[in-house]
Amino acid sequence: MAGESAAPPLVSIAGKSGSGKTTLMERLIREFRDKGLRVGSIKHHLHAFEMDRPGKDSWRHKQAGAERSVISSPHRIGLVMDVDHDHTFEELLTFFSGMDIVLSEGYKGGDRPKIEIFRPEVYASPICLDDVTLIAMVSDRDMDLKVPRFGLDDIAGLADFIIRTFKLQRSAL
Repeated sequence: MAGESAAPPLVSIAGKSGSGKTTLMERLIREFRDKGLRVGSIKHHLHAFEMDRPGKDSWRHKQAGAERSVISSPHRIGLVMDVDHDHTFEELLTFFSGMDIVLSEGYKGGDRPKIEIFRPEVYASPICLDDVTLIAMVSDRDMDLKVPRFGLDDIAGLADFIIRTFKLQRSAL
């Protein structure tokens, strides 16, 4: 269980643009919230961005129920403050004290546990198959994998897998 002083586990949702990362994040956030977990989210962005405009990813994360949401780029971190570098997960996790889990969208090259969402109609082959940090794949395509695969609509199964993997428990509120 993530307490006020312990950093919560961070899981990255990876995939190419248009694969459904934000939709998967929204659905996982809702599922975790329904299970009584406190969820934070990070949206990694490599370009300049605007904060919390209706319809934008960070706004959608908040609407889905994330209690705290950070958007990070090499130029800014939204809470909003100017920065001189792209912040690491460790630097960002200081914003998430008291969360049970933090989901990040992006960081496909990061060194934290990741789940790839793969749709063959969007790109030809998965991008994280040889990544030692890949813990699961979300796709309706059958594949020979070294990690569990969950269908695009098996959000409850994926959430239960994450809960078991990280031994998540509801924080005392």
